[in-house]
Amino acid sequence: MRAVIQRVSEASVTVDTRLVSKIGPGLLVLLGVEQGDTERDSAIAADRILGMRIFADSAGKMNLSLKDVRGELLVVSQFTLLADLSRGRRPSFVRAAKPEEARHLYQDFANRCRAEGIKVGLGEFGAMMKVHLINDGPVTIFFDTRADRGNG
Repeated sequence: MRAVIQRVSEASVTVDTRLVSKIGPGLLVLLGVEQGDTERDSAIAADRILGMRIFADSAGKMNLSLKDVRGELLVVSQFTLLADLSRGRRPSFVRAAKPEEARHLYQDFANRCRAEGIKVGLGEFGAMMKVHLINDGPVTIFFDTRADRGNG
């Protein structure tokens, strides 16, 4: 599972002109599910992302997590994070999980975050979406559960 995590002042997702989800201060997570990912990957991702200390404490240091600041989370499915450009200029997405599998793990990730008391908004799985955000910092972090499996 791959994720691009952005600390945001606000973020929203629309499909056509319909607002699907909107959050205030917190994290926008673009989440890509790879073939072979399991619920263990969604558990690792939820634990790491909710526990990342990337919010400022009273001294201005990045010392607080999303849980600490009671921030919100917007999760958007993003199979293009699995793009492979090793054979030319046209991306291949063969490493992306099949839609049914990806949808299940996307929902599992969101449910694990909700179980931790986080307000979670979702994009619309499989839809063409417009993602609007105000990146706070900017702070943008890339995370891959495959690199973290031994530390989970």
